[in-house]
Amino acid sequence: MTRWRWRSLIILIYVLIGIYIAWVYDYITPGIIRDIAEALLAVFLWFLVLLGVDLHIGR
Repeated sequence: MTRWRWRSLIILIYVLIGIYIAWVYDYITPGIIRDIAEALLAVFLWFLVLLGVDLHIGR
């Protein structure tokens, strides 16, 4: 593996551990994940929002 791949792997592991720790200590909750998913849907499917489609998840 090249040096770039090792750095990428280390950064990925660091981020995954950070996400796990944030989940365990309730900094990340299912409500936050749902809100982020709704926001991403609205950003990528903005034309549907303009047509009146409701992109809210579980409401």
